[in-house]
Amino acid sequence: MSDSRNLFSGKRKYLFGLILLSFISVIFAAFSMADKDDFDIARREVLLRKIGHELLLQSGDSVSRVLPVKKISENEYQISFEKEFSFQPDSLANTTRRLLANDPLTSDYVVNVINCGNSDVAYGYAISKNRKEDNIPCIGRIQPKACYIINIKFKPTGINTAKNGYLLAGLPFLALVGFLFLKSGTTRKRKTLPDSKDTDTFTLGSVLFDAKNRKLITTEKTIDLTGTETRLLLIFALSPNETIERSRLQKEIWEDEGVIVGRSLDMFISKLRKKLELDSNINIVVIRGKGYKLEITS
Repeated sequence: MSDSRNLFSGKRKYLFGLILLSFISVIFAAFSMADKDDFDIARREVLLRKIGHELLLQSGDSVSRVLPVKKISENEYQISFEKEFSFQPDSLANTTRRLLANDPLTSDYVVNVINCGNSDVAYGYAISKNRKEDNIPCIGRIQPKACYIINIKFKPTGINTAKNGYLLAGLPFLALVGFLFLKSGTTRKRKTLPDSKDTDTFTLGSVLFDAKNRKLITTEKTIDLTGTETRLLLIFALSPNETIERSRLQKEIWEDEGVIVGRSLDMFISKLRKKLELDSNINIVVIRGKGYKLEITS
């Protein structure tokens, strides 16, 4: 029976370790995915600066700077410039399509060219993954030289957000599975002990403890036990001459009833002591500050 209990305990520890490892793996995966997203966003900003650089070159400006790209919302960016320039709409559309094809986060997006002076939209178009859905008006009309800001708004894919959401939502589930398993394992162990064939009878000195029929038997006398007395003595009988913690006895005997009364244990220990007087070599002794021990002397 002891081997069986150790095996069950080992399985519980193994599964608990597996759940803990899964928990850590989920957290690691979530952070790794976040790191990858940060890298892809940084690469997108480099591509946006390159769009600005090529736009200046196409206007004949190889000297002035593209100012730092501004991220104005989760999926919206602005490219601004040091000096005025002119641009050709079809060249701008082809440049953005070609460069942003290298951005793994990009699907559909809308480009608006804003005039710095009056904040009007001087030109705008939409690019789609499905090129048949592209909307690029007024191709071939060169826009006059002015101060422009290129505003690009990307369509949210939702993929990475959803993945992170599923991963994080899985953490409470893993914790719940672990708790339910450990809880059910403890309950099974406590409730199945009296029904196990290996724990039907125990020899305690000259006394036979019949757990199934709740009796203490000697050649001269038979004493009946209550259900609580039987469960309590069974714990001691499974570990004779070993100290059993008071908290464990209270938990295993009364936890299912929802209430643990401190003096109840002392009362049942006292009753058991009297019934075990059938053999003076058997006694339940107090181990101060720890618990109790079923002491059997030869």
